[in-house]
Formats: sequence, structure tokens, C-alpha cells
Amino acid sequence: MRSAVQAGYQSFILSSILYLCGLFLFLEWMYPVSELTDTGSVMVFAVFAVYSFLITLLQVKWWVSLPMKAAGTMLLMQLLYFQGPVLNLAWLGELSRDVLINLDLMLSQQWYALTPMFRTLLFFMLIWLMSYLLYYWFVVMKRVFLFVLLTLVYITVLDTFTGYQAEFSIIRSFVLSFIALGLAHFMRELNNGSVKISRQGNALVWLLPLIAIVLFGSVVGFVAPKPAPQWPDPVPFIQSAAEGAGSDDSGSVVRKVGYGEDDSRLGGSFIQDYAPVFRVEAEEDQYWRIETKDVYTGKGWESSGERNYQLQANGDISLDTFSKNVETEEATAVLVFQESADIDKLVYPYGIEQVDHPEAQFLLDDGTEAVQTKKEGEVVNLDGYTLTYEDPSFEINKLREAGTEDPEEIVERYTQLPKDMPERVRELAREVTKPFETRYDQAKAVENHFTEANGFTYQTSNVPVPGEEQDYVDQFLFDSKAGYCDNYSTSMVVLLRSLDIPARWVKGFTGGEMLGSQNSSLSDEHQVYEVTNSNAHSWVEVYFPEVGWVPFEPTQGFSNPIDLYTDWGEIDAQENQEDRQNPEDEQEVEEPELEEEEAATVMAESDVDKGSGSSWGWQWPVAAAAVGLLAFLLYRSRFRWQTYLLELRFRHRGGAEAYQHAYLHVMKILEAKGWRRKPDQTLREYANMIDRRYGTGEMGRLTAQYERMLYKGETDQTHLKELRQLWKNLIKRILG
Repeated sequence: MRSAVQAGYQSFILSSILYLCGLFLFLEWMYPVSELTDTGSVMVFAVFAVYSFLITLLQVKWWVSLPMKAAGTMLLMQLLYFQGPVLNLAWLGELSRDVLINLDLMLSQQWYALTPMFRTLLFFMLIWLMSYLLYYWFVVMKRVFLFVLLTLVYITVLDTFTGYQAEFSIIRSFVLSFIALGLAHFMRELNNGSVKISRQGNALVWLLPLIAIVLFGSVVGFVAPKPAPQWPDPVPFIQSAAEGAGSDDSGSVVRKVGYGEDDSRLGGSFIQDYAPVFRVEAEEDQYWRIETKDVYTGKGWESSGERNYQLQANGDISLDTFSKNVETEEATAVLVFQESADIDKLVYPYGIEQVDHPEAQFLLDDGTEAVQTKKEGEVVNLDGYTLTYEDPSFEINKLREAGTEDPEEIVERYTQLPKDMPERVRELAREVTKPFETRYDQAKAVENHFTEANGFTYQTSNVPVPGEEQDYVDQFLFDSKAGYCDNYSTSMVVLLRSLDIPARWVKGFTGGEMLGSQNSSLSDEHQVYEVTNSNAHSWVEVYFPEVGWVPFEPTQGFSNPIDLYTDWGEIDAQENQEDRQNPEDEQEVEEPELEEEEAATVMAESDVDKGSGSSWGWQWPVAAAAVGLLAFLLYRSRFRWQTYLLELRFRHRGGAEAYQHAYLHVMKILEAKGWRRKPDQTLREYANMIDRRYGTGEMGRLTAQYERMLYKGETDQTHLKELRQLWKNLIKRILG
């Protein structure tokens, strides 16, 4: 008995080490995410991965592990996206609505429209799934080569074609891979009986030479002299080939992407240009604003009035895009421009307060909100500067309550449209926003209109230029439905202005590619971003009374970096206050609240399909998810309920046929657990291997009875009850 317990303990230790190798290799897939995407940090995902892998390693019962992982997911989702105490579950309503909307988007193949919240939830679910898959590949099947190969290919490709520096990642993966490969092979040989260990022996001692050999080989490979690269770097060739592109199919000149002054004639194709413009150290991703334009001509954008630049004393920028009652957080950023950059205007974030440069003067034009940069009276391109700003966060309910009482000068200037604007543009604006009442929900409805479900696609080639009699927005909305940021942002502004909602067109840069915090000169909280010409962008600002200008992002594939949040604490306080004021009308208060919640659900869904009247709009995705979950649970527990059904059959019918089905069921479970019978193995040899693995003699006794029934036709009815109990005990032992 002691040897069986010791063997089980050693097997668990070896399996744990093998599984941990899988975990660390999986983390190598996650590390580049923060540098190659807009993800701020992967630490929260790494913590959840460790948590999920630990639960799977301990082989916790499924009915315990599922709630544990679900609870961990929900806790992290609340910490990432919602405010308020942990036990306040009011945020689950918004999360549910967001999931339902995104499920509908997925079914409609509107991948660009998926929200960051839903993408984060999917990432957690992916980690959850990988904890099971890697356990099956590494521990059960002990087949690790494919995952090792994919990991090394993934890391080396990123190191070659992206800015991710993977030297140490390759070394770590090399060491982990060889330890995992050696350990998996050793465990297979140990289970097959090819490696014999005495009863007093310790299988764990075999790990020491394996680890020593791998580490020795890694050190030698790292310090040994290496020949120069035999193949040229493919990246410069690819870049030069891309830069050589110059014309579209029609032969007209194709522009390079980047910031430019003239926006009077929009449309046409362009080629991407990834030349760096500037690097910025900031705490978070930002829109980097340069100017706005207010006059839509039907072909492009112009500015009303002459430029009137006013000197900003001591670098204090007197620009207010939002009111003082908007929640803000003080922040700093440092911009450093490339020598080739040709921008003689300030590039600044929302909430700009001050610019620090020892020699420059800054002049603000109130009309376009552009800030000109000068030295000694001459307009120049600065090499860099430090910015102090108030980073805004807009509360969604306050935007919904902002009303429509706009200042007269705002209405006159920012609802302008050409007199010959096609009427079908106005009709489309009314159709899209018909189900909604508040300005915020109408703006979101227009923003969400530009999805693949409505036929729009993001592309930079074969983009038409409107003819003399065509309107730029009308052509995009009804004819081509293909374009890039200028098409999307201009169309959203025009649709909103068609409803007399003040909106304006803004241009600048998106946040760029995050390079990490290791090179920051400010603090560990500041990340370094590289912004290239390909990050030149245009977006939309909508005016809200007593709030100011709020950014919106209609372009497919882009997300709004400005914080828009729901204050659940304020909502709960208002509800509690209403309950205290009207305790006798509790029933009357509760029913309208239910109606508001239902209306909010319909409103959220209508952001996607404009208020379809089908009552199954949200119910059938929930039903499909429930059926899918039930099918998954049935599959996970298939051996347990199949065992129960076979036991009933075995008990009531007995006989050779029932016993044969029961024995083959054990074989199927063992095969699923990685103990497949080899073609050259007899049943008795196979049974002895299983008994050694589980420290029992049950498989041998069941096999002996099975052979007597199969080959001699002997059925011992007196021992069937005992055999049934042995069969149940063995299955419990195998399933854990």
C-alpha cells in the first residue's frame, strides 16, 4: 500500500511540473499582447491564468471548479470596468446587456464593433479553456511537441516582423520546452513499464540529470560564438516594396497616409506609411488632437473665418473643450518628435492645461483650436515638449440628462450643412435615431450604424472620389459604403447635424503602438508609445450642454480611448432616496423601475439593429448559450452518467452481454485518460499495466472474468455482484 501511495505522489509531482511548463509556455503567448495591442497590462490576465491552471491541476470537481473560475472572471471584470463595492451586483445588468449586444454582433459578423469589455470577457474564457486543453495535452496525453513548436514559431515571427524584443523569451521557451519534452517522454516510458524503478527508488531523482542537461545545453548555446545571419532581413525589403506603391487601378495618384493641412477635397485611396512621427510617454492611451474644422462643403472640410492666433502666456493653454464639472485626473506626458516630422502645431491631449518648452511660444486659434508653435517669432517644428493636462472621464447618465438647450453660437456654427444636401441623408439620420430620445443615445445609434451588418467596410484602396455633382457623405452612405476614417467621421458629423445636433470634425493622431514602460523617463506608470504616420486619424465630437465636447469613434476597427463610464453608486443613492421619500408608494415605484430597465435593454439592443420588433432579439442568444452550456456539462460528465446507466443495466439484466458492455466502458474511460492499449499488448498485459498505475488488482480480476466469458462462454452468476462492485471502484479510481 505504501508503494502505491508513493507512486501516486511521485506521479502527481511529475505531472505538476509538466503542467507548470505548459503554463509558463502559455504565458509566453501573453507577454507580447501589451506591446502589440492597446491592452494596458497583461498582469491581470496572467494572474487569472495562474488561478485557472491551479484549479485544473488540483482536479477539483467540475461542479466546484466551474463556479470558482466564473467567480474569478466576474471579480476581475468588475475591477476592470465597473466602480463600486464588490458585493454590489448592479453592474451585472450592464454586463449582461453588453454580452447580448456583442453576441448579436458576432452572429452578424460585425467583428469591428465588438466592445473592449466583451473582448476582455472572451480573453478570460480563452484562458479558462486553455487551462483544460493544456492539461489534456501535457498531463493526460503527454503530447507536448505541437504546442512547443507553435510557441517557438509564434515568438520568432513576432521578433522578426514586429517591435517585440523576444531574445529572452526565446531562451525561456527553449529551456521550458526541452524540460517538458524530456519529462513527457520519461513519464510515458515509466507508465509503459519500459523504465523500471525499485520499490525503494524515487522517480523524482530522474529529474535532476534532465534539468542539468537542458540547462547546460542552454548556457552553451547562449555563450558559444555564432555565425552572422545567412539570410537578409526581410523587413526592410517588405517596407521598401510597400513604399513603392503609387497608384490605384484607375491610374490616379494615391496619397500616403499622414497629417496634412488641406481637407477641402476628401476621398481617394492611400497607402500606409509606418514612418515614426513622435514618441510619447503617457499613463494611458490618448487621442492626440491638432485641430477641428466646422464647415462641410459637400466635398470636404474648411474653417470658417480667418485664423486668429493669440499668444498663450507662460505656456498656459486657455482651451476648454469640456466644462469644469466633468471628472478629471491630472496627468503629464512627454512628446519627442522625429527629425523628419513636419508638424508646426501643438499635438495635445484632451484637457490640455500647460506646455513646457524652454524656448517656444504657443499661439491658440479659438476657431480651429489649433495651437501654433513658434521660436523667436518664426513658425517652427519643435523637437519635443512636456504637457500637463486634466484627463477627462464622462459619466454616461449625465450625458443622457444634458438636454438640448445649446448656446446660440454653438447651434449656428456646428449644425451647418450645404443647402444642396441630398434629402435621403436626412431621412437616414431620422430612421437611425427614431427609437431614441436623449442626445447621447442618438449619437451612439449613429456611431453604431457604421457596422458590417449595414454593409460598411473599412478599406484604404479603391476608395472613390465624388464627382462634381456628388456629395462626399451621400456617396459613402448609399453608394460605395467603403472607406477609412475621413469617410466615417465626416458621415457621422453630417448625420448628427441633419438632426440639429451640434457636432464637429476633429483630426490628429491615435495613441500609437505601446512599446512598454521600461524606457520611460517619468515613472513606472508611464508607458512609451510610438506614433507613426499610419496613426493619423479623424474622429467626431458632439456637444452636450453643461458638459462640453465629447469624442465619439465611428470608424470600424478603432476604439474610443476616452473614458465613458456609468456611476452605479450614484444610481443606487438616487434609488434609495426615492424609496425613502415615497415609502407608501413602493409598488408604484418598483413597476416603473422595471419598465425603465426593460427599456434600457431594448435601447442597448437597438444600438445594433435599430429597434427590431422581434421579441426574440435577445432571448434566443440566451437560449442558445444555455443549450451550449448544458451540452458542455453533459459532455464533461459523460463518463459518470454513462457509468450510472450501465450500472442499472448491469444490475437488472446481468449476463455476459451486460458485463461485456461494462468492461468495454472501462476501456473507453482509460483511453480518454491517455491509457490506450497498444496493438501488441494482450488484455492481461494491459490489465497489469493499469493495476500498476493505480495500485490495485481490480483491472486484472475484471479482465480474467471478461476472458472467461469471451473465450469459454462461462458466466459465474454468483460473482456478478462482486464484479459489479469492483467495476464501480475501478471507475471511481480512474475518474478521481
